[in-house]
Amino acid sequence: MGRTGVLQEVRLMRFSSLLDRHERGELSQSEAADLLGIGERTFRRWRDRFVEEGAQGLVDRRIGQPSRKRAPEAELMRMLGLYQSHYEGFTVKHFHEQLQKRHGYKLDYTVTKLRLHASGLVKPALKRSAHRKKRPRRPMIGMLLHQDGSRHVWIEALGRALDLIVTLDDATSSIYSAFLVEEEDTASSFRGLRELVAAHGLFCSLYTDRGSHYFHTPKAGGGVSKTQLTQVGRALAQLGIEHIAGYSPQARGRSERVFRTLQDRLPKDMKLAGIASVEAANRWLRESYIASHNAMFAVAPEQAGSGFVPDAAGVWRQALCVHEDRQVGNDNTIQWRKRALQIPPSPLRPHFVKAKVRLLEDPDGKVSIYLGPHHLVDYDATGKMLAAKPKPRATLPRTPQLAMGMPMANRNKKRSIHELQNPANLIS
Repeated sequence: MGRTGVLQEVRLMRFSSLLDRHERGELSQSEAADLLGIGERTFRRWRDRFVEEGAQGLVDRRIGQPSRKRAPEAELMRMLGLYQSHYEGFTVKHFHEQLQKRHGYKLDYTVTKLRLHASGLVKPALKRSAHRKKRPRRPMIGMLLHQDGSRHVWIEALGRALDLIVTLDDATSSIYSAFLVEEEDTASSFRGLRELVAAHGLFCSLYTDRGSHYFHTPKAGGGVSKTQLTQVGRALAQLGIEHIAGYSPQARGRSERVFRTLQDRLPKDMKLAGIASVEAANRWLRESYIASHNAMFAVAPEQAGSGFVPDAAGVWRQALCVHEDRQVGNDNTIQWRKRALQIPPSPLRPHFVKAKVRLLEDPDGKVSIYLGPHHLVDYDATGKMLAAKPKPRATLPRTPQLAMGMPMANRNKKRSIHELQNPANLIS
């Protein structure tokens, strides 16, 4: 006997006992109804049904009848068909979002999940292990940021693995930058940081793994060097940003959980959007996905305010790029990435032979050459010299000119012969 049958038997025994006591005069109708937890009118209705039909008259007549709130069977079958034909492999939550967004689906998440489980199309999630205490989030945005990369087949149409570089906030899990590259390296790290700083300003700390583009590790598996800095480490130190190394995937749990969500959702969403190239994917991430992801998964910070600081001087533009020192050759060229970059004539000096110059390379491949604080020349990613932007000519403010020792304001002033004969009045 099921749970419903047991409850029916219990109700019958309690009602029979209280009805006998009522008929013997021990209980009034009101007292018997209170003990059953029902109203006096309902007690009389049950009594009449029990007299007319016996025990069968007390059976709940809703048993065996479909609920009035039951989900339409046709809509459930449509949902199952869509899952099998277009969304196989989606999680229930992700599938339910797409149903509401694309197919006008009105049923709630729980009904959808239970029917998918009952049909065997989706297996129930395994019971989670014991709770592991998480590191508390930083209280304000901009105090700690995470940057990491994940290699995965993000674009199904390409059929090859790419690296997704993500920069996110510890306080809210909001993604500030996300893009695909062939391989994670120094340029991709600078690109993510430049996108972030250009939009929000400088921040307090950056948490990364111990990849060779982030840290020098003298001994495999050991601690990172605090004196021998990589290009990224040098740039962060120049901007006053603390660089924190993570020593295990568990230590980077916040970013690892974000990547688990992205690996499940992004390939499916890109397939639905018809994306088949890295350029289209990066444009879609920037213009569409990041905002929708943050609206769904970001949390509110513990405290109001911000740890971001605006960089009014734009120092980050020359800091967040590759810096290399070079010596100019006898032909006024420097060697860079198997190219000879010609330095043009300059009024600074007759030639630059043997001069020490600094080369700055942006993430997009643009190269700039500096002699101390002086900017000499720019090149594009192919090594072609870029035309110098004309500098605005400095104009001095106009000042009143003196005529015959008098200010311009007094130049046309009529004076008497006595005033002109007095030398003191000539400069008054």
